[in-house]
Amino acid sequence: MKDSYKNDRPLYNSRIIDTYIKLVKRKYSHVNIGELLDHADMKSYEVADQGHWFTQKQVNRFQEKLIKETGNSNIAQEAGRFTASPAAIGVMRQYILGLVGPAKAYEMIGRASPNFTRSSTYESKRIASNKIEINVTLKEGVVEEPFQCENRIGFFQAISIAFSNKFPKIEHPECLFKGGGSCRYIISWDKTLSALLKRIRGYTALTLPICMLITFILMPSMVVALFAPFLMAFVLIITLLTLIECRLENTELKDVLENLHDSTNQLVNQIDMNYNNASVTNEIGQVISKQTNIEDILDKVCQVSDNRLDYDRGLILLATKDKTRLEIRAGFGYSGDVLKLMNKTFFHLDKPDSKGVFVVSFKEQKPFLVNDINEIQDNLSLRSLAFAKRAGTQSFICCPIVCDGESIGVLAVDNLKTKRPLVQSDMSFLMGISSVVGISIRNAELFDGMAKQFSSLLQVMAASIDARDPLTAGHSENVTKYAMGICEELGLSKDQSEVVRVAASLHDYGKIGIPDALLKKPGRLTDQEYEIIKTHATKTKTILAQVNFEGMFIDVPEIAGSHHEKIDGSGYPNGLKGEEIPYGAQIIAVADFFEAITAQRHYRAPMPLDKAFALLYEEKGVHFEEKIVDAFTRYYVKTNPDKRLRLVS
Repeated sequence: MKDSYKNDRPLYNSRIIDTYIKLVKRKYSHVNIGELLDHADMKSYEVADQGHWFTQKQVNRFQEKLIKETGNSNIAQEAGRFTASPAAIGVMRQYILGLVGPAKAYEMIGRASPNFTRSSTYESKRIASNKIEINVTLKEGVVEEPFQCENRIGFFQAISIAFSNKFPKIEHPECLFKGGGSCRYIISWDKTLSALLKRIRGYTALTLPICMLITFILMPSMVVALFAPFLMAFVLIITLLTLIECRLENTELKDVLENLHDSTNQLVNQIDMNYNNASVTNEIGQVISKQTNIEDILDKVCQVSDNRLDYDRGLILLATKDKTRLEIRAGFGYSGDVLKLMNKTFFHLDKPDSKGVFVVSFKEQKPFLVNDINEIQDNLSLRSLAFAKRAGTQSFICCPIVCDGESIGVLAVDNLKTKRPLVQSDMSFLMGISSVVGISIRNAELFDGMAKQFSSLLQVMAASIDARDPLTAGHSENVTKYAMGICEELGLSKDQSEVVRVAASLHDYGKIGIPDALLKKPGRLTDQEYEIIKTHATKTKTILAQVNFEGMFIDVPEIAGSHHEKIDGSGYPNGLKGEEIPYGAQIIAVADFFEAITAQRHYRAPMPLDKAFALLYEEKGVHFEEKIVDAFTRYYVKTNPDKRLRLVS
């Protein structure tokens, strides 16, 4: 056999090899299928998957090993004929029988061949009603072997056998392997019984009237006596032949329709599966595209996977930041005991001798499909094997989660209850999902990084104001803490609270434009000085408006610049009343007021807590919204249980 494999493209559909395997199991049961596939670098799940394709090199090695194990040098042709066997139960047999007669099957072979081979083109030309010529031409760069010509002959024989259980006559006047430019086959076959009866009926219908005419000419005296019996016999014979022919034709059509029904059902099931896979991938993409938190992404992926995918269980493992370990971060379908086991389990990425399938999948960015874990137990680490056994895993698929060429984690699924075999299309489908998950996780990481940078910038901006005066250092931080406590007590959403947090951090940023002499003045301010101090609110809004806040943060300048407004309209800078004041500004107003009166200032000492709360309650409903004051009180009492407060209601 030639050893030059010019083409390692996937050329031959797995259904061809599947037919071989079924033949071997039926007739050569002594052959070890596992060793046969290993020699050809094929996997059982690849053979089972009708969407998988093998290379010329793989089929050559398969044939080489098969001849050696069976001792049958003609097994390629035998496998071709086996296509028509009921034991094959394959899509080839269903396709053949789905056509009305061998002539149509041979004629349609050119259209059907791309479903089974990408190595060549098939052209059919009908010569007679039961004779056809098929020309097979190899595509550029493809180098086949003689056994594939024999396999084609067997397949052509199978088509005729499927309809009549008889071998056709096959002439092979031109062959690629005997110097020809192509393989040319001339195939003829016996016609079906219904077709033969139809011809007999036609000849009979033509012959009997001629006989009667001859009788009339030669023996006119007998015409009257014989006309009635002759006519009755004529009608009876024609009717009988027609009935027999119709019965046979109906039987043949029934067989064709039954096989068409089976083929159609398989096609519909495949379409449904493809549609469902595309729909699920799209659904997962849409759901997780709205998430900016990794934990939320993983949770949504598991929810959709559990509801929509045909797998009993699933896991998502992510690498730690230092890429030393794979940790289980989310899953679905696992029992409580197994979940406890998973929470304590991780896989080392920093050990060169680690050979667990998750680790290898992560490092080599390679998916794995295992239908029997016992087949690979020698290749598993003791830790991985122990984990698999305790989890009850028998078959599984794991796919690397990759983004921008970098491994992020591993997605794994298995079937424990349904026992449905996992195939190559499952792995391809999960690789598609894992890529979507990888992109979303990377986006979440980028978003988280930007959020941290944003938060750091806010802290620096706030600290730059506080740093001007050591006495008031920490004011913005404390106001933000109080504001967040109020938001929590009021039950505001995460996004609403985050907007308040940003505005609270920067609420005094306008003081950057106020002279130190006024900010640090130890005595009471004059009316003119106080008016200058009050301009910090407007300055805050003006400066922050230049930051170009977007999205949910677009109102931050307005909120931060309105924290001195009062609900009775006596505040500044715009004298807003009640609901005219942004709700976030009303929250910051309470937090700012309480922090200011309980902290040391140049012009006074901190106010005692009881007195501070009394003063706050005096402003309740006048300067400050009542619910906000009550929320702050609840928060302060919860977080300061050691301080006894005498609160007024």
